[in-house]
Amino acid sequence: MTSATARTTANVVLVSTGVAAAVAIVATPPLRRLAFLALRIWLGTTVPAYLLAQTRQAWSESGPHV
Repeated sequence: MTSATARTTANVVLVSTGVAAAVAIVATPPLRRLAFLALRIWLGTTVPAYLLAQTRQAWSESGPHV
């Protein structure tokens, strides 16, 4: 099996697993609520943290403050 064939096979397996998980989450209301809650928490914490880190980096790279 070549490297390209192995990579393609792995990608197909991962995509099919992801699709199966998505179908299971969408079809089961408690899992759907849990997924949306996790998404809201993730977006509510990582996006502001990323923006804060970028602001700090820009502030420190802007030069000395007199």
